[in-house]
Amino acid sequence: MRTWQVERRQRTRHLIELGGLIVKAGIVDLINDDRATIYGAMLWISAKLQSQEGEHARDLWNAKGNNAFDAGRHEDHKRHRS
Repeated sequence: MRTWQVERRQRTRHLIELGGLIVKAGIVDLINDDRATIYGAMLWISAKLQSQEGEHARDLWNAKGNNAFDAGRHEDHKRHRS
């Protein structure tokens, strides 16, 4: 496979995974798949990260995301043991 094909597949996978996070967070269902709202929220996050509060926001969001990932792994493990 050519280098550009491998890179394109890697980029596509990355974009799909990022979109999956939006679905996993429940955002799509909460706003009825309104892409303008999703984009607006992403722009708000970007502005927040660039502000004086950016580092604090990043730390809070990172902790919340890690806790959610850990809880999801714990639930998956419990399901597989049953």
